[in-house]
Amino acid sequence: MDPLANPEALVGDLYAYVAYRVSNQSDAEEITSAVFERAVRYRRSYNPTKGSPMAWLVGIARTQISDRAAREANTQPLGEGALDGTDFEADLLERLSLREAVRALDARSRELVALRYGIGLPPREIAGLLGLEENAVNVALHRARRRLRASIESGGR
Repeated sequence: MDPLANPEALVGDLYAYVAYRVSNQSDAEEITSAVFERAVRYRRSYNPTKGSPMAWLVGIARTQISDRAAREANTQPLGEGALDGTDFEADLLERLSLREAVRALDARSRELVALRYGIGLPPREIAGLLGLEENAVNVALHRARRRLRASIESGGR
């Protein structure tokens, strides 16, 4: 099976995951491009019994992100993405509140939230990707959601 038979279906979700994990749009674009370059080069190493093509690409992305983070300090300025709500300020405040709440999570919880809600991987695939039990992923996601909710409701205090 060719994991890149339909790359158009994968690129948007992969970019969303990478953008969620890195500091800015330019870095996200570079890393996403590097992931697909590497995937094309090593497409024969894909094993469908170990997960979906998206899980395979996320594994490559995690390595690329880690490599970049090891080379530079990772700061996260406000993204340049367009906000298309009618109430710009409320939308911006909501996004900033969520971003701050996510930043307050430990690294493992941030990773789980990015995989589950950033790109929509099911808990079973997340478990396989991270070498965890599916139940452990579900419990950790539940706890992360609870911490996010509490942080947002308290205004980040």
